[in-house]
Amino acid sequence: MAGVIWIVALVLSTFTVAYVGYGRYLSQFLELDDERETPAHKYEDGQEYVPAKRPVLLGHHYSSIAGGAPIVGPITAAFVWGWVPAVLWVAIGNPLLGAVHDFSSLSSSVRHEGKSIGYIIGQYLGDRGKNMLLWFAFLLIILVVAVFALVIGLVFDAYPAAATSSLIYIGLAVVFGVWLYQLDLPFAIGTVVFVAGVFASVWAGIQAPLAIVGEHPEGTFVLLDSAPFWMPELLGSANIGAWVLVVLLYGGAASVLPVWLLLQPRDYLSSFLLYAGVGGALLAVIVGTFVTGMDATTGGSALSFEISLGAWNGFFGGGSPFADSLPLMPLFPLLFITIACGTISGFHSLVSSGTTAKQLDKETDARLIGYGGMLAEGLLAAVALCAVAVVAAPEATGGIGLALPNFALGGGAILTALGVPFAVGEVFMALVLSAFLLTSMDTACRLGRYMLEEVVGTPQTTVQEYGANRYASTAIIVIAAFFLLGSGRWEDLWTLFGGANQLLAAMALLTVTVWLANWDETKQLVSTGVPMALMVVITVAGLLWVSLYQVLGGRLLGITAEAETTLLGQVSAVVQLVIALTLVGLAVSLVWMGYGNLRDLGRIGDEPAVADGGEPEADDD
Repeated sequence: MAGVIWIVALVLSTFTVAYVGYGRYLSQFLELDDERETPAHKYEDGQEYVPAKRPVLLGHHYSSIAGGAPIVGPITAAFVWGWVPAVLWVAIGNPLLGAVHDFSSLSSSVRHEGKSIGYIIGQYLGDRGKNMLLWFAFLLIILVVAVFALVIGLVFDAYPAAATSSLIYIGLAVVFGVWLYQLDLPFAIGTVVFVAGVFASVWAGIQAPLAIVGEHPEGTFVLLDSAPFWMPELLGSANIGAWVLVVLLYGGAASVLPVWLLLQPRDYLSSFLLYAGVGGALLAVIVGTFVTGMDATTGGSALSFEISLGAWNGFFGGGSPFADSLPLMPLFPLLFITIACGTISGFHSLVSSGTTAKQLDKETDARLIGYGGMLAEGLLAAVALCAVAVVAAPEATGGIGLALPNFALGGGAILTALGVPFAVGEVFMALVLSAFLLTSMDTACRLGRYMLEEVVGTPQTTVQEYGANRYASTAIIVIAAFFLLGSGRWEDLWTLFGGANQLLAAMALLTVTVWLANWDETKQLVSTGVPMALMVVITVAGLLWVSLYQVLGGRLLGITAEAETTLLGQVSAVVQLVIALTLVGLAVSLVWMGYGNLRDLGRIGDEPAVADGGEPEADDD
């Protein structure tokens, strides 16, 4: 049998060649120049525009984009279709699509005063195009918050020790923010102290695991004897539902705090978890394969670095261990929207143009943070595939959603090759997963607030004032996310999120392509235009399949699957259907508008091209 070392070798080799070759070419193509003042310096305000040291910004950007999605997506895809198609999509698609998307989105935002992709497309397609893209992004944000909150609840339920560790980690991040920005204490000393504290939180979690309600192993601190009547039960667990409520409240609160208090220090500390988790697991695979082997046993069976997961489960996933509980899931287009963030993610364009571009110190930093950051996320996806490949069939019997915590199980087993005790490694990998889900979720809440503020502009009515209010807009996001979770059906929620996410990536690539065409008539449009066209076809097909076949045909009409019987589940299905079809309509309209702009410029057709030197045109307002 093949070993997981081949997954690592394939991904590392393709990513290295891509960063050295294609990444360098794109840097020259985009004309990065350190003599040009970045928005972080030009508009420095101590709140949103804050120049950040490259390692700090890389930590923020990496942990914000990586989150838990590049872990969750590959795990889901590998269990449904097999590990071979999953690893090929990551190894090939990431450097040619995802890294190009992230790098170009960040660079275009820096050239447009750190504004969002919605603002940028508005410069060339007008206010209508801007508002359409902003509404598209806002709807995606709601999906991101909902899905990530659910996965965090899953992890905390499966690993109560990780819940304790995560709470400690959040507290440490707040104190670290005060240490750096209010007390002005040494950065290096603070890094040592607080990073050590984060790793010590793993030990604290093992000593005092925490749950909210339900039955748990002896030694777990359970806060409630029984669940109140108003507490939702998700995926058959009141504890999961309770944690989801807590996480949604946390995300709303975190999104309105200044970036220096939680976002920057939390993401910087998260980066060390990510580096240790990803780097440690990759090193463990190499060392364990050739030197030490694996010293872990689960379910009475010794684990090894051989791949136990199925390589190919069929086009419709018929060989999946969950085949009996899954709807009909064709590899095309669903594989490509299931992995999502491990290969390409529209959410990254929101991070790049929402927070990262406002903190970029020098233009040339964009190659490492944009292109390199996305490749690093692909490494996280490879680690996730390795983790589940050695575990194979999950212990959870409740479906693919409940199999996700097996990342921690497999990851902990892999780390034993470096001498890390299995029990410690398992909780550590659970903390890695939950920490990055938390960062992406609360960053999404903040970005959603930005979206509404940009759509509203200067409030002129009471409704607009409500939409522009940071607390009110955050509440809208959190409440809508809760209703999306009504059924808790993982196969619908995740593929809907993945399709919307990658369709936004297509819209971001459309935005960059239009910007390049308006900037210089000699700029080639292949690097961004071909990935854009490919992702439009894949994602529109995927969203139509999920919304019409799985949600409408199954959950609402009961034709292709068992229909929803609860009011909350029915409301959730309707909301999902409306969001999916709205996203498809907005995307098709934006593509048509972009096509018209390129045609008018002469990039499509026979009209002469017009260049504006890469500077944004006057706003239509």
